[in-house]
Amino acid sequence: MGGRGKHPDKALTSVQVRALKVPGRYADGNGLYLVVEPSGSKRWLLRTVVESRRRDIGLGGASLVTLAEAREKAHAYRKLARDGGDPLAERRKARATVPTFAEAAEQVHAEHKASWENPKHVQQWIRTLETYANPHFGTRRVDQIATPDVLRALAPIWLTKPETARRVRQRIGTVLNWAKAAGHRSGENPVDGVAKGLPKQGGEVEHHAALPYAEVPSFVARLRSSDSGEVARLAFEFLILTALRTSEVLGARWQEIDEAEKVWTVPADRMKKRRVHRVPLSPRASEILDRAKLLAGDSPFIFPGRSPAKPMSNMVFSMALRRMNVPVTAHGFRSSFRDWAAEETRYPREVAEAALAHVVENRVEAAYRRGDLLEKRRELMEAWATFCGTVPTERQSAEGAASDVPIEEG
Repeated sequence: MGGRGKHPDKALTSVQVRALKVPGRYADGNGLYLVVEPSGSKRWLLRTVVESRRRDIGLGGASLVTLAEAREKAHAYRKLARDGGDPLAERRKARATVPTFAEAAEQVHAEHKASWENPKHVQQWIRTLETYANPHFGTRRVDQIATPDVLRALAPIWLTKPETARRVRQRIGTVLNWAKAAGHRSGENPVDGVAKGLPKQGGEVEHHAALPYAEVPSFVARLRSSDSGEVARLAFEFLILTALRTSEVLGARWQEIDEAEKVWTVPADRMKKRRVHRVPLSPRASEILDRAKLLAGDSPFIFPGRSPAKPMSNMVFSMALRRMNVPVTAHGFRSSFRDWAAEETRYPREVAEAALAHVVENRVEAAYRRGDLLEKRRELMEAWATFCGTVPTERQSAEGAASDVPIEEG
């Protein structure tokens, strides 16, 4: 779009990419274009020369591939073409080697098991997929698996073996997330939509829509650059890192923070179970508090609303999720944390339950357990913060490379 003149170079910005609505083709430079369709959808297109012929190569939808990722992919394809290669042929060749679900599960298991120190969990992880997933789609390529396939695998055990079914769902999602990051599939994870086709499990009291824990790092990265207000972004990340409830985070006061000990003590009258709860603060949680202090002014609340005398509304997180188009609840991140602790760490169950401020149901056990496992929980929460904050940079770049939407030669 535009008249003749100097060729553009990195002409687009992320803000423009989000704001552009008029159908057309917008040049970023070096053959990279953002194409806005009449329907409003947006996709990336690279126009380059391959073996003396012009080629149009799709780089993925703008909702999945960021501007930076599109530039990186375009650079890689241009370099390949300049060196005499054929990007389209290479992409077709890569697709020809897409693994089956069973093969992908074995690969994920091999890559992850070194970090699992519980031998029982190492065996159970792959065994559950071999038992409940592989009979339905183990021989199918990972790029061919859809939500109905996952539904057929989970439906027979969803009510009869609810805990096992939830673990199988989580593990199928992990395998398919890996497949996307490895470039073997694109689009949404079919596990995300399967809950709509499953009945409510017996004994469920209050299930909040939760993000699979493997997707939490990417969510945190998106949250940090989202268009929500800075105080809202800080509060939301603080909620995720501390694994507490919305009301407990939004009502937090500065007098509850012990900066020297790096501990947040929530008084009993603000806890659901009416018991004092101490929260060990990870380095990232402390950083959030340092920044929040600069923004809070003289408010007694860590995350004040429009009036310094009142905290933010409990709708602030729902609005942030709505703007980010993420169909989960803020409360659901407690479930994400709990699943991560069970699947990816060796910490005992009681440590994770204490982090969530869950009361010990067994009266005998509760009578003997007088401490709150603070130091063990500190290690756990620091590991959770590291997972949430450092994984997405590697994973997102891998996912960007996997998000191809092919366009035929023209």
